[in-house]
Amino acid sequence: MILQRFESSHRMSQAVTAGELVFLAGQVAADPSQPVDDQTRQILAQIDALLEAAGSSRTRMISVNIYLADIGDFAAMNAVWDAWVPEGQTPARATVEARLAAPLYRVEIQVIAARG
Repeated sequence: MILQRFESSHRMSQAVTAGELVFLAGQVAADPSQPVDDQTRQILAQIDALLEAAGSSRTRMISVNIYLADIGDFAAMNAVWDAWVPEGQTPARATVEARLAAPLYRVEIQVIAARG
């Protein structure tokens, strides 16, 4: 199986393709000083760019894990998510409250998608 890595550093890759699957690392906002809805918008734009680079798109998402620093942000995050995800193309999804890597991060999103 051929693996391809995108935006790699010494620690991790932002995306890896394995056959017909695309695995995204957990994505966080580039500007975490913003509220959760703006952080979510930033992350979804990053996801679009990574999926496109890997030969996929949001219509090909299979599974999504969403981590919220405060589950009280669930509705605000979902308002942005619901406007972004294509109707009829919703992936399997889990959302949990978790401590994120830095205090300013409000949301982190991890995606598995199909290529093509």
